[in-house]
Amino acid sequence: MSGKELIKLLKKAGWKEDRIKGSHHILKKDGKLVSVPVHGHDDLPPGTLKQILQQADVDFDKEP
Repeated sequence: MSGKELIKLLKKAGWKEDRIKGSHHILKKDGKLVSVPVHGHDDLPPGTLKQILQQADVDFDKEP
């Protein structure tokens, strides 16, 4: 999953883009901040993706 794809999913989960610094997009929700690196269409490394999802406290594998 690329950074751009992850940002789209996080926005659907209620996160708002706060700012962009270089290639990192900072999203905000309920006072929490999450940084998502965007390097073109390159996939995020699995560990990076896992950490971002943990910080954002979201699990897209679960059904509502």
